[in-house]
Amino acid sequence: MWGFLLCHLVALAEPGLNPKKTYEYRYEGMVNIGRGMPNLAESGVRLVCKVKIIGVSAQTFLLRVSNLNFEEFNGIPGKNAFDTSPKLTKRIAAELSKPFMFEYAKGRVGDIRTSAEISDTIVNIVRGILGFFQVTVKTTQRVYELEEFGIHGLCQSTYANEEDANSQELSVTQIVDINNCKKKAAIYRGMALAVDNKLSKERGDSVISTVRYVYTVKPTVDGGLIKKAHALERQHFSPFNVKGGNSKLQATKELVLLSVTDTVVTPAVGPMISRGNLVYKFVKVLAQIPILMKKLDDPVPKIADMIKRLAQANIYQTDSATSEDVVVLFQLLRVTSLENHEVLWKQLSGNDEHRRWLLDTIVEVADARVLKFLKNRFKAGDVSANEAGQTLLIAFNHVAAETDLMEMAKEFLSMPFSKSHPMLWNTVVLSYGSLVYRYCTYEYGQSCPVAVVQPLLDLVIDGLKRNNELDMVLALKAIGNAGHPSSIKTIRRFLPGVSATPVTLPARVLSAAVQSLRHLAVRDPHSVQDITVSLFVQRHLPTEIRMLACMILFETKPPLALVSTVTAFLLEEADMHVASFSYSLIGSIAKSSTPDNHFLSTACNVAVKILAPKFGRVSYHYSKAMHLDWFNDDFLIGTATEIFMLKNAASFIPTEIVTKGKFHFIGKILQLVELGFRADGIKELFRQNIQVFNGHLSYADFEAIFKVLQDWKTLPGDKPLLSAYTRIFGQEFFFADLNNDLIQSVIKTVSPSAGKESPVWSMIENLQNGMSWHWTKPFLMFETRYIQATSLGLPVEISKYYNTLTTITVNAKAAISPPLTDRLGQLLTSDVSLVTDGFAGFSKDQFVFHGINTAIFQCGAELKSKTVVAIPWEFSMKMNVKQKTFEIDLPACKEETKLFSVKFDVYAVSRNIEEPSRAKMTPMMPDSVEANKDIEPPEQRYLTSGQKLCAEANIYGAVFCVEFEATRSHYIDEYPLYYFLGYTNFAFQSNKPVDKIHIEMNASPTKYTVSVRHLLDTLQKLPKLCLQNSDGSIRTFVPSCTPPQAWNGNSEPVFTIKVLAMSGNTKPEGYEAAAFYTPAAQMDNTQLIVSQIGEEANWKLSNLLVPPSTHAVTTMHLRWGAECQSYEMSMKTATAHLPGSRPTLKAKIHWKTVPGYMIELGKSIEKYIPGMAFLLGFYQKHATNAKHEVSASVVAATGGSIATTIKVPDVVACESIHPPLAFLLFCCLTT
Repeated sequence: MWGFLLCHLVALAEPGLNPKKTYEYRYEGMVNIGRGMPNLAESGVRLVCKVKIIGVSAQTFLLRVSNLNFEEFNGIPGKNAFDTSPKLTKRIAAELSKPFMFEYAKGRVGDIRTSAEISDTIVNIVRGILGFFQVTVKTTQRVYELEEFGIHGLCQSTYANEEDANSQELSVTQIVDINNCKKKAAIYRGMALAVDNKLSKERGDSVISTVRYVYTVKPTVDGGLIKKAHALERQHFSPFNVKGGNSKLQATKELVLLSVTDTVVTPAVGPMISRGNLVYKFVKVLAQIPILMKKLDDPVPKIADMIKRLAQANIYQTDSATSEDVVVLFQLLRVTSLENHEVLWKQLSGNDEHRRWLLDTIVEVADARVLKFLKNRFKAGDVSANEAGQTLLIAFNHVAAETDLMEMAKEFLSMPFSKSHPMLWNTVVLSYGSLVYRYCTYEYGQSCPVAVVQPLLDLVIDGLKRNNELDMVLALKAIGNAGHPSSIKTIRRFLPGVSATPVTLPARVLSAAVQSLRHLAVRDPHSVQDITVSLFVQRHLPTEIRMLACMILFETKPPLALVSTVTAFLLEEADMHVASFSYSLIGSIAKSSTPDNHFLSTACNVAVKILAPKFGRVSYHYSKAMHLDWFNDDFLIGTATEIFMLKNAASFIPTEIVTKGKFHFIGKILQLVELGFRADGIKELFRQNIQVFNGHLSYADFEAIFKVLQDWKTLPGDKPLLSAYTRIFGQEFFFADLNNDLIQSVIKTVSPSAGKESPVWSMIENLQNGMSWHWTKPFLMFETRYIQATSLGLPVEISKYYNTLTTITVNAKAAISPPLTDRLGQLLTSDVSLVTDGFAGFSKDQFVFHGINTAIFQCGAELKSKTVVAIPWEFSMKMNVKQKTFEIDLPACKEETKLFSVKFDVYAVSRNIEEPSRAKMTPMMPDSVEANKDIEPPEQRYLTSGQKLCAEANIYGAVFCVEFEATRSHYIDEYPLYYFLGYTNFAFQSNKPVDKIHIEMNASPTKYTVSVRHLLDTLQKLPKLCLQNSDGSIRTFVPSCTPPQAWNGNSEPVFTIKVLAMSGNTKPEGYEAAAFYTPAAQMDNTQLIVSQIGEEANWKLSNLLVPPSTHAVTTMHLRWGAECQSYEMSMKTATAHLPGSRPTLKAKIHWKTVPGYMIELGKSIEKYIPGMAFLLGFYQKHATNAKHEVSASVVAATGGSIATTIKVPDVVACESIHPPLAFLLFCCLTT
């Protein structure tokens, strides 16, 4: 009996609808986006309507919406109100008033059906309304958890029930954990190349979302009747850690039962189609860019007009006012068809400027249409190899990686045009590999089908069969870009000791094979660990391969046990290059502070303690690895830099040098730039030919090097002397070889004996006729978008856009007298003049959007930033190489030139497609701080600062100004976000009103030539001389303000330079500098004299440098002021490294009289010395030292530290510190 009653109660409470009834509800949905702080602007929308639900059959119901009103908000809460948008209300009501059919039973919403013309935006709003009816009520449990489908996807829900004994109604509270949904209704695009970092997310996140539903359910014979329901959804977003302030989205919706009546007549409905279940559906959401809203009808003429307008506006210099319009152009192109693209190509391809703009922007269509357009161009051959390469590179890296697109992309690997130029073929193959990587990231992960990477596997196997080194290297690099788990089996075939069959391949191929595992180190770390450890422990393998294996091994983040295995093996290692490289890498990682190395750094710390006794003092001549990083938990941001130098015992020249940069941000790691160089040919050249080289960089060493380089022609023409590659975001997009044939071609082209057949000759002829070259490049550097469903059925989007527009213009005309007749060498004896003007610069627009983005309206918070660099030039030049004369004239610049500027602000934005004129962008900070002081909360402070600093060179009439202005709203609990949210303007500008600045340089011949051998021998003496007499036995030289006539009766300057300002009829003013070099019996003196030129000018500066001769001491003496008599100071540096003693470096600065500002600056610095010394671990004591003197000494105390002593007038500070810090501190104090 009790069981029957219990089942009956459960049935009464389980939500249900009577198919013979009509239910009328009032519905209100509202969303606001802003900081959630007083006095700061927000934006939002509100939708209010009545909803009727009419029973059609037992499990089928009809929903109709009436009395709809759509309102927008943009302003400060409490001061501004929602405004009705009549036109948008009419548009939304026209669709919502049509019937919607849905299936419903036992608290579950099933299939939703509508007429075909209803937009996806409206269907999703209906999903938001129906979401209230998707609820599970259990009267047998007060608290329970379920995994169930809702508008956000398959998510975990926690329920709590409470019964009101008086009203017999149930209060049901449901909490949905949106952050951890298994099948989340969300899209993430644009960050496939960034590696997830789970350990970083444990320290904080950038997005947190929660939803709470509260229902009032009345048990009835038809089931639980929802009388009232309320939902509150919050999303917190920050570009940093959300714990330190964030942008807040708050969405609320409410459903209130108005009446329940019997259904008299069921309305007739027309044909309907299925629109899916309750889960939010993303259909063409990526087409609408969130930072703009334009009517996109009839796009072709708009695109053509905009390209022509942008090309004209940026024809000479970057027009920063139009750079934002490039994003509008991207939006228009995304709504055009392939046929439209072909029409645009026919219209615009005949003009070079318009053609380039179309090719540079059409790539941002980013779907199958752009690949089809490119395929048409490749088949027709109506683009150059350079145009094709640039366009395909960006298209393949920006296109949406979907299954049908992969099949289209494969076709480029077999098209004849792709192989028409080596660089184009390289770009096609490498870019396809990058596309495979992104496809596997978005669509499949570990289970990515092998078919997508098979073309690359076929290429590398074909290269192996034909023993074609270049083909194998290219295919392996592309396989490395792809990072496909199924490629491991193929990569093994190229690795000795790992392959099932023995392989003998060039070192360059082996290196490419090992490095092709770099992405698999993250995707399949266990397999990569097996391979790299196997390579590392085989001592017969080439040293370079073992070191590369070690490098890849530690990218897999090996556990402590594996690090211990490597450590034990290194203790028995005989190859000092392998040992040094591995130890330095382990030691660097041991100091890492980034989250991804949290556990690995601990393991490496243990390894370092074990290995230090044996390898702690290994010479720097051996191979090295260095890893430097930092990470900030408040910002969730960090950087890492790695440098790898791989050598072997056969040559002192590195086999390979690799540098990497990584950026850590909000739980992801992005590999910024990686550069790599291989010197196989140079290394082979030195191995065969060098005979005398002791590594001391003496004259004999350099002489041996020069002799070897003269024999570079002996290398085979197809063997590269030097190879280089570049990777961005972990993807290799460029590599090139410098070989014998290329060098000979370049030398032949620029040789003085080259004649009219040389390309340089035609360039010179073009210059003489007047040359003009212009290049403009619009480029969407990145577009990252995260779109997630909200409980209202509206998509909340977090997007970042970074667009650049770069312009370079060069106009030039040259004159040569006497003119060239038969060879280029005549230039060396001719007078050459050149007149040129031009521009180089860019405008970078960055947008960050957080808010609601649909096809018909937008609202949210938007950060808008613009960075502009503008470098114009105009000058004339005259030169004569034989006479060693060089002149430059800079004309007047009457207008102020803004060389660099940064401006950004944060806005509350509202836009709708029906009323573009109603669009609002309200600065989040109020316009008047004073107006808000009366309501300013105690935890809030407004910070406003502005400053303009100018430096003027009076003689030249040049003014350089730095202008800064900022406004911030400072909340104590919003660090560090408040640093960046607000208005900022920074600019650096210049002006030069004088008529002309004339620069003249003259390198006069002198009988005292400074030979390379003399300089090398001088430098060689430095480490071999005694320092004992450095304080007392050095001759004192006081510089004169006149040329050193005492040294030589006919002394002439080695070099002179004049910089003069000329205005009207006034006499030129400016400065003249002359350098004198006079060898003496015991030393070689160099003197620089700078003099002011003018009617009453008497300012002069004299700097006498006495380099080391019999003692390893360098002396510099400086005097300046009126006739060189006002101020004086000197500096001495000395080195010593006697047998049995430690290397020592000493420096001393002594002054007699210096300007007052230098004295004040010195006193200011002196105040900080005790604190700096304490922070750096120095111990200090008071002492009475020379009043006008600062000295420092550095002694190599041990292999790992340096003893440093610093003396200032009242303090002596001493400590033993590490070399890099000691060197930095020494440089700071002695300069």
